[in-house]
Formats: sequence, C-alpha cells, structure tokens
Amino acid sequence: MRAFIVKSYGKSKKLQMTELPEPTVKENEVLVQIYSAGVNLLDSLIKNGDFKLFLPYKPPFVNGHDVAGVVIKVGSKVSKYKCGDEVYSRVGDYRIGTFAEYIAVNEGDLALKPQNLSMDEAASIPLVGLTAWQALVEIGNIKKGQKIFIQAGSGGVGTFAIQLAKHLGAYVATTTSATNADWVKKLGADLVIDYKTEDFETLLKDYDLVLHSNRDTKILDKSFRILKVGGQLISLVGPPTPEFAEEIGLAWYLKLVTKFLSSGAKKKAKKANANFRFLFMRAEGSQLAKITALIEAGVIKPVIDKLFAFEQTNEAMTYVESGRTKGKVVIKVK
Repeated sequence: MRAFIVKSYGKSKKLQMTELPEPTVKENEVLVQIYSAGVNLLDSLIKNGDFKLFLPYKPPFVNGHDVAGVVIKVGSKVSKYKCGDEVYSRVGDYRIGTFAEYIAVNEGDLALKPQNLSMDEAASIPLVGLTAWQALVEIGNIKKGQKIFIQAGSGGVGTFAIQLAKHLGAYVATTTSATNADWVKKLGADLVIDYKTEDFETLLKDYDLVLHSNRDTKILDKSFRILKVGGQLISLVGPPTPEFAEEIGLAWYLKLVTKFLSSGAKKKAKKANANFRFLFMRAEGSQLAKITALIEAGVIKPVIDKLFAFEQTNEAMTYVESGRTKGKVVIKVK
C-alpha cells in the first residue's frame, strides 16, 4: 500500500511517500480501507518532534490521526463491526497512520460514519469533534446559560466547539478576523471579537469556561482574568500537567517535568480562583457515536475548507500549518 511516513523528525522535513505492506489485523481490530483522512495541526506537531517526549514514536512511521473508510477485514474478537461497514475514527495514540491506503484500527476507537455525511465530511470530524466533546461535555460539564469563550472560532476545533456549545445552551463568545465574523455567527457564536483590532479582555467578564488554543502567554494571562471565581480554563496547547502525565501513564521523571512546565499556569489559576486543565484528547469510539447522533439530527454540520489529493499530502500539511484555515482540511485517499 502507499503511505506517507515521517522518516525523521524536523520542522523542515516533509513526509515521504513509500510502499508498505498491508497492516495485519489483531483479534480486537478491523482493517479499514481509507477513503479520506482529516489533517490536523497535531499531525505537524508529531512530525516536528514537539511531542516526542510524551509520545515517543520511533521513525519511520506513518502519520495521520483522522480517518473515514470501509471495513474490509475483522479480527476474531470483533463484535461491533462487519465487512462493508462505513466507519470513521480518530485512531488511538501509538496506532496512528491514516495517511495511507489501509489502517488497522482498534474496535473501541471506531464509530459508524454518519449516514448523512460523505467520506470527506466524516473524515473532518473525529479529532476536532472529540476535542470539543471532551472539553465541553466531559470536563466542562457545560450547562444551559453558562458563558463560554472559544478562541480561534474559525479553526477546526473552533467551528465544531461553537456548534456543540450552542447545542448545550451556552452563550458563546469567540475570536476571529473581521472577514470571518458573519460566517462564525452563522455557526452560532453570540459575540464575535476581531482579534486584530479588539482586546477580548475588555469585552468579556465572569465567564464560566475558556477553551484556550493560543500559545501566546499574554493570551493565557488575559484568559484567566475573564473567568469568574471557580471558572475553568481548558488548554489545548499546554503546558502539560502532572494530571495529564498520570492519565497517559508517563514515567515518574516525566511527571516531574510536567510539574515544572505547568507550575506557572497553575499559579495563575490559583491567583484567579480558577481551575486549569490541559486536554490532550483521546480516541473514544463511544463518544464519537454520540457525535454521530448529533450530526445525523442536523445539530452539527462539518466545515471543510479545502480538499487535497492523496499525492498532495505535504501541501495539505503546509496549508494547515499556515493557520489560515476556515474549518478542516481533508485528503482524498480513494
């Protein structure tokens, strides 16, 4: 099969197309023929080596986390899926490799593809959908009438999170450029802030939750200051915390590293009488099935910016890295 591999870590390195054997299927896995693969900033961060301390993939390995396709083989202990099923997934850590023609996926990481979506649309959903779900539902426990600030509303996570937050009954503020303001409002945002000309700290006060996705430390400081007492800041960009290290089973010395890295953010949270949480989303087929139900009910719609051919995988990665995407970028594999 054809696949794009990370041959060695590095920001200037490109993925390399190569021929690999078709994956073998373990007893609790299915073999998926990949039709479409979503592209995420995480794919670039993995390639660059930004996560190798916590996710030490050993090059060469196939990159890619989001997939939509058809089951063509099932393991002996698989009970939920059969050959011919149309499925989608954000595959599990250490099982990545969706920039390829086939992938073996753990049964628990899969869900049936929404019937009202194309393969391309379905592939755009899993990582951003699960990120938003785990932030707003699982951790945030968002209730009707609460105020949520979602940074970067026109990005992949932002476009999904706005729709989910509105479904949960929240008042949603977000940032984007002026050219995207009306478009983001149509997704459900109540207040849209032009990050180029306006300061969100002067416009927002007593918010219940901030979904934080900006690496600028000044933005982090401001985000804490707009929270109400007892509010939550859930960060998608770090710093990683000891709680995160515990969740993914890191060694003791890495837990110490995360304690050091997150000490500043934890102090800021304490000063603001707020809670800080780093979210590194996980694969979860059962949650994806709940997202499927919302999509089939018309509550949430996929937002695709651009489609690329499989041969253009590196160009797709570069486009995502530009930070100019409106929604998701998808690669058509088949």
